[in-house]
Amino acid sequence: MPSSSVSIISKCTIFPDHKSPIKKTLKLSVSDLPMLSCHYIQKGVLLSRPSLHIDSLISLLKLSLSTTLSHFPALAGRLTTDPAGHVYITCDDSGVEFIQARAKHLLIDDILSPLDVPVCFREFFALDNTLSFSGHYKPLAALQVTEIGDGIFIGLTVNHAVTDGTSFWNFFNTFAEITKGATKTISKSPSFRRDTVFNSPAVLRFPKGGPSATFSGDEPLRERIFHFTRESILKLKLKANQNLIANGVTDGKVTELFKTGKINPTAEISSFQSLCAQLWRSVTRARNLEKGKATTFRMAVNCRHRLEPRLEPLYFGNAIQSIPTVALAGDVSSNDLHWSADLLHQNVVAHDDATVRRGVEDWESNPRLFPLGNSDGASITMGSSPRFPMYDNDFGWGRPVAVRSGKANKFDGKISAFPGREGGGSVDLEVVLAPATMAGIERDVEFMQYVSLNW
Repeated sequence: MPSSSVSIISKCTIFPDHKSPIKKTLKLSVSDLPMLSCHYIQKGVLLSRPSLHIDSLISLLKLSLSTTLSHFPALAGRLTTDPAGHVYITCDDSGVEFIQARAKHLLIDDILSPLDVPVCFREFFALDNTLSFSGHYKPLAALQVTEIGDGIFIGLTVNHAVTDGTSFWNFFNTFAEITKGATKTISKSPSFRRDTVFNSPAVLRFPKGGPSATFSGDEPLRERIFHFTRESILKLKLKANQNLIANGVTDGKVTELFKTGKINPTAEISSFQSLCAQLWRSVTRARNLEKGKATTFRMAVNCRHRLEPRLEPLYFGNAIQSIPTVALAGDVSSNDLHWSADLLHQNVVAHDDATVRRGVEDWESNPRLFPLGNSDGASITMGSSPRFPMYDNDFGWGRPVAVRSGKANKFDGKISAFPGREGGGSVDLEVVLAPATMAGIERDVEFMQYVSLNW
C-alpha cells in the first residue's frame, strides 16, 4: 500500500438554505441518551471519478448539502442541557462542517484489494474520536469529500445521540438524491415527532465535563470485510433450518426452498440470524474460551415496526434497543448451527411491543449509558444492517463502488453488516477482532467455506 496520508484542502461551515421550521427543542429520548458516550457514526461511500471538475463538484455538493439540511434541521443544530439535566437538540441553524481533502496517490483497486481494510479509510472522516456528548459545542454532523487518484470518497460523520442507522442513511440517501436531481423536493421526509414511548422525564446524570468512552480503543485490532453471496447465505439458512424442513427437500433446491411453504414461517430462522450464528460459533472457537465461560452476542434491533401503534418508518432519532443472547462458550462451540441460530431467532421474535416498553421502563428505573465494548473478552456486538440502502447513494454518476466506515466505535468483537454491492440478499460483514482471533476464523473451514474471495 502507498502512504495513506490525506491532505486537507479546505474547511467551512454549511448552513441550511432555509431557517429551521422546528421552533421547539427536540428532547433526546431514552434511546438517544445512552449513545452520548458513543463516538459519532462514521460511514461513507467510495465512488468512481465523475466527469465534473473537482471544483465544480465541491460547489455542487456544498449547495446540495445546504438544501438537504433544510429538510433535516436537527442536524444543523447543537445539543443543550437544561438546569434539570434534560438534553435537547436546539435547531438553531448553526450548521455542519464541510471538509475538502485530497489523496491522489491512492487508487480504488489499491485500497479495496488488501485483505485487511487499509488505515487510509480512517482519514476519510471528520470528528475522529469525538463522543456524541461533544455535540453541545461541536457540529452534529460533518462531511468530508476526499479526492483520490481515480475516485471520490464521501465520508459522513453524524452524532449517534441524534441518529441511529435508519436516520443516518435516510439523510445520506436524501443528500445523494438532491445532488443527483438538483431538486429541492425529496422522496422520504423525516418525522421529528417526540410524543413516543421513548419520550421520558427520566434524567441521565453525567460527571462534570461529560461522559467518557466505555472502551479503550487502544488495543491492537484487525479489520476485514467478509463477503457472502446470496447463494452462500441461503445455504447457511438451509443448514440452520434443517430440522424444520419437510422430508424430500434437498440441497439442490436451496434457492427455491424458502418460497415453497415447506418451512413454518413463524419458526423459520432468517438468513441474517443464520449468518450471525455461524459468526458467533467461529469467533467463540477462535477465542479459545473456556467451556464454562459465558459469551454474549448482542444485536441492535429497529423498534419502529415493533411498537403498537408503529412509529413512522422515517422517525428521526434513535429507535433501537439491544438484544443480548447469552450462552456458554462450550455450548456455542459444540452444538450445531441450528442451536445457536435458534437462540438468536427466539430472542428477536420475542422482542415485541411489550418487550420494547419493558426495556424503556427498565432504563427509566436506572438511567445509564450504553456499555459499548468487550470488557469480558467474550462478546460480539452486531451493528448496522444489510437492509440499509447504502448503495442507493448515487450522486449522479453511478452507484458506489464500496461502503466503508471510519475508526469510530471499533473494538474487539465489533461487527457491522452492510448489503453486498450486487444486492439480491448478499451481505458484507465488517469484522473487527483481536489479531489472534482474526487468524483463527481465517483458518476456520466451517466459516470460510461461505466467504467469497472474489467480489
